Amino acid sequence: MTHAVVNELIDLLALERLEDNLFRGQSRDIGTKYVFGGQVLGQALSAAQKTVDDPRHAHSLHAYFLRAGDIDAPIIYSVERTRDGSSFSVRRVVAIQHGQPIFTCSVSFQIEESGVEHQLSMPEVPKPEDLAAPAPIPPEQLERVPVKLQRWLGMKGPFEFRHVYPRDEFNPPKRPPYQQVWFRLTDAVPDTPELHRTLLAYASDFHLVGTATFPHGISYFQPNVQMASLDHALWFHRPFRADDWLLYSCDSPTAQNARGLSRGMIYDRHGVLVASTAQEGLIRLTK
Repeated sequence: MTHAVVNELIDLLALERLEDNLFRGQSRDIGTKYVFGGQVLGQALSAAQKTVDDPRHAHSLHAYFLRAGDIDAPIIYSVERTRDGSSFSVRRVVAIQHGQPIFTCSVSFQIEESGVEHQLSMPEVPKPEDLAAPAPIPPEQLERVPVKLQRWLGMKGPFEFRHVYPRDEFNPPKRPPYQQVWFRLTDAVPDTPELHRTLLAYASDFHLVGTATFPHGISYFQPNVQMASLDHALWFHRPFRADDWLLYSCDSPTAQNARGLSRGMIYDRHGVLVASTAQEGLIRLTK
């Protein structure tokens, strides 16, 4: 039986159709101050997919976060059918709250085609079964962060994460800007490829921009650190399942001008590169 938290996420990503190209989504309060960026990514991709006929599948998404999302208000997704060619289709999605755009993205779809193939090898890391699940955060540490963040850190989410090199986010050491994280949905879900793409879009916003904080010994747990996603790119390369273990291999080549750039490659447990990501985020130290 699928856990309630997984069903809740699937329902969150499904959206309500208002018109041919207009959809409404709700928000899930996971303890973040504003709407979680991965939720908007997944819902926008879901809206775009609902306007494209099979057998075309999303292969890339390029997004900008324009304004912080209000957790207590619904989000309207307006889809523009930009192009339907012989091989590719393009959709532009605008997410709207309180009459203003909070997010925009373009999604490209392609028919299945054969061609040249290569990929970078997966890093040599322990298998997820050989890594311990994260230990619960001690109550005395939870008390040091805002109440909403306490709820996020203390709740069981729809995804399970196992860090190859765990980091103490309350007392972060200075480390090189890379990390590897195994993750998977906590329950099996239907085989629908479109569902697994929206689930991966949702999960791809975890841990990515945080990689840019590693060389500086800071984390978003600290009250003087302000972080937010500015943009997000996601490419789907090969079939995958979000309910089986995937390795998120992230690095950050640069940070400057209160912005950090992070990149990610997502592999299945057999070493097949299934997706890639890139994201720039705001990393601002306040007084």
